[in-house]
Amino acid sequence: MPSVENILSGLAGDHATGSLRLGKAGVIYLTDGRVTYAESASAPRLEDLLGACRGISAHAVRQIRQATTRRRPDPALPPGPQESRKSREPQPTGGERLIAQGLLTRGELEFCVLSTVLDAAYFLLRATGHRPRFRRGELHWLGPQWYFDATGLLRECERRKAQLEQIWPSAELDTLPVVPVERIGAHRVVLSALQWEVLVGADSVATPAELARKLGRPAYSVLLAVRQLASSGLLRVLEPGPAEAPAAPDPLPRRTKGATEIPAAGTGSVETSEWIPRANGDPADVNLLIRLRNALEAMT
Repeated sequence: MPSVENILSGLAGDHATGSLRLGKAGVIYLTDGRVTYAESASAPRLEDLLGACRGISAHAVRQIRQATTRRRPDPALPPGPQESRKSREPQPTGGERLIAQGLLTRGELEFCVLSTVLDAAYFLLRATGHRPRFRRGELHWLGPQWYFDATGLLRECERRKAQLEQIWPSAELDTLPVVPVERIGAHRVVLSALQWEVLVGADSVATPAELARKLGRPAYSVLLAVRQLASSGLLRVLEPGPAEAPAAPDPLPRRTKGATEIPAAGTGSVETSEWIPRANGDPADVNLLIRLRNALEAMT
C-alpha cells in the first residue's frame, strides 16, 4: 500500500480537487492539487479551537456548518430537472459566513486554518493501517482559505518531527498519560505559558491529544511542551501494560508501581531507584543521608 506522502504527491501532480480520506485517522482536502484543509482524530478541529480560544459558541459554528453543507450541491452529480438556476449558483462558504457574521476577521480565520492544517497534517502523514480513499470534488465546509503546496507541507512536517526528536528522542510520550513528578530537584523552574497549562491540566490520565482538546490548543504544540517538560525532568512516563495488584504497604515512601521518572536532559539514562534511598550500611549511603540532613538543616 502506498504511503500517504506518495498519494498526496500524486494528487498534487494531477491537480486534483477532493478529499483524501484515511479511515478513522482523518481527511485531507485538496483544491487544484493544493491542500486547503485537514482534520485528524489526534488533533483538535478548527471548531474546537474557535470555541476555546476565540469564545465562539459551538452552536454558532454548527449552524453555519449546517447552512453551508445543506445548500452546497454535490459536484459529482449532474443538475436535476427540478433544480433551479439559483440552487446551482455558487453559495457563500462557511468561512465567508463566519466573516460576514462578525465572528472572525479574514486574517484571524486564515491564521486559524493555517494552524489547524499544520497540526492535523503532522499526524495524518504518519498514519498507518488505513486504506486511503479519494472522493473527487468533495470540499470542506469552510471553503478554501489557505493554500498549502504539498511539497512544502511535507517538508514542514519533517521539520516538526526532527524538532520533537531533538528535544526527546522517543515517541513513548506521545500516546501515554501525562504524569507530572511529585518533586523536582531544583529550587525554581522557569516555564512557558503553555508548559504551565499542560502541568496544571495534567491529571495523570489524559494523553497529550486529550490535553490539547481540553486546553483548546494545537496538538503538536502540546506534544512539544510535553517533550520539553520530560527533558527537564518534570514528567514521569507510565510503562504500558496491564494493571498489577497493589503491593504490600511499605514503611518507606515508594514511587507508583509501573512508573519511572523521566531523567533530566543530558543524563542519558532513566532513574529507577526509590524516592528515598535505603541505608544498608554502605559508606556511600551514609554519606548521602548526612548530606541530605545538612541540606535540610540549612533550609530551616
